[in-house]
Amino acid sequence: MSDLDQFRQTVSAWLEENCPPSQRTPITREEQVWAGKNKAFPSSDAKLWFERMRDKGWTVPEWPLELGGGGLDERQAKILKDEMKRLGCRTPLFDLGIWMLGPAVLEFGNDQQKQQHIPAIARGDVRWCQGYSEPGAGSDLASLQTRAEDKGDHFLVNGAKIWTTNADKADWIFCLVRTDPNAKKQEGISFLLIDMDDPGVSTTPIELISGESEFCQTFFDNVKVPKTNLVGELNKGWSVAKALLKHERKLMAEIGGDTPGPSFSPVQAALEYVGLDDKGKLKDVGLRDQLVSHEMAFRAIGLTHFRSFEERMNGVADNNVPLIMKYVGTEESKRKEEVLMAVLGHRALGWNDSEFNDDELLTNRGWLFSKALSIAGGTSEVQLNIIAKRVLGLPD
Repeated sequence: MSDLDQFRQTVSAWLEENCPPSQRTPITREEQVWAGKNKAFPSSDAKLWFERMRDKGWTVPEWPLELGGGGLDERQAKILKDEMKRLGCRTPLFDLGIWMLGPAVLEFGNDQQKQQHIPAIARGDVRWCQGYSEPGAGSDLASLQTRAEDKGDHFLVNGAKIWTTNADKADWIFCLVRTDPNAKKQEGISFLLIDMDDPGVSTTPIELISGESEFCQTFFDNVKVPKTNLVGELNKGWSVAKALLKHERKLMAEIGGDTPGPSFSPVQAALEYVGLDDKGKLKDVGLRDQLVSHEMAFRAIGLTHFRSFEERMNGVADNNVPLIMKYVGTEESKRKEEVLMAVLGHRALGWNDSEFNDDELLTNRGWLFSKALSIAGGTSEVQLNIIAKRVLGLPD
């Protein structure tokens, strides 16, 4: 038996013993455990599961042991992920610090920053939000205007950010600011970490079509930020931002299969809501075509992710694949929600009516939420421009 096979057996046995049965069911958005000083648990089992994974270092399995991680290599981390998926184990902790900031700090941060922030992220002590887009700088992010003026031992930050997800619940924000207004757009930007409790920081939620308000506008009014909170070099924050965006796009490419939603797949929904003809086939021929096309696309996306992983492990990775998969993955996730809406028909039109079950109510909310998937991390239109330029080498 190979070392990896032995590791898989060990992981499987540990998960079987330590993951409560209630934490092996599909998760709803309300049941997600988000990091932060005010984090809440929907149940005692959720708390127990989080604590066991935290103590094991498996909230961030690939991060260094000495910083609160699991110390696993990439193959071991994939085995852990695969075994959790096979057993239906829920993700124990959600946070932008895990998905985006942490990897950037590990790559660009100094020792003091790593010691301060990485273990806190691994323990779920701090909830992070992202300060990139601005009212006048969305797709053209490098045109951002939030200023950070050098005041000796600190920066004085003024400006506004928009689409800062859950900023009203976050403890800290990682933020792109302009530190040299006279430099070319990308060359005058720095990457700052800002405490949301600092005087002068305020947030205003933005109501969404789904009825939720997870997006916010965040304002900075003469906020004093210590220079020790600068990640990377002064005026070189664009390099940090690009590295972080790679992690965000990878997350967005993979999110379709993990987004909370109905407990059934499109095929299962079709069997329940459409039914079969006398030959044992779905009654709606057009719907059959949509389902087959979607299932084939999702299968191809999963296989491509696996192939990309194996290529990376063998040192022959194509760095263009994540760019393509972000676009393909998010667009297919939207298509999945469109198919579910078509399957359920009028049963997907309920909102708060008690005559609709949870799956039906989650279907329409999932459809509305899916529209954000092809915007976050760079819109599909921008992503296609990047692919055209960097992958295909097409002229501007």
